[in-house]
Amino acid sequence: MSESIRERIIQAVMAVLEPIAQSGGITLIRSPPNGISREQSPALAIFAESDTVTSRLNDRLERQLVLRIVALSREGVGKAPETVADALLVAAHAAVFANANLGGLCVGVRELDCEWDVQDADAQIASLPARYQFSYRTMAHDLSLIG
Repeated sequence: MSESIRERIIQAVMAVLEPIAQSGGITLIRSPPNGISREQSPALAIFAESDTVTSRLNDRLERQLVLRIVALSREGVGKAPETVADALLVAAHAAVFANANLGGLCVGVRELDCEWDVQDADAQIASLPARYQFSYRTMAHDLSLIG
């Protein structure tokens, strides 16, 4: 059984973010089922939000995959959590755009938006979710073939 192009794109994004995680002691996690614990912070989390067919040309489909990359930091790492989360997101953004076609898997990437979410729980938590749209093509009859 083959992996879809969208799954390969998600894995490629994880791979380009891995050096950031390794160099900075950052947790890199895909679609965490529970909240990210204090021990896992700071962190980068990746969530697949949507995958939409935007056009059809004969037997080929153009698709838009939207991924949310969340930079999360908590108070107590020596800097304001917003500052740490922002630096993480800057590094993630640069890594994604350094190879915008992800080795030929997609035809382009576009930043959609970013939000700021600061909460006060047992300590201040800063979360910066940014959404990216990856344009790619598949064959109409097979999601695992580049179109």
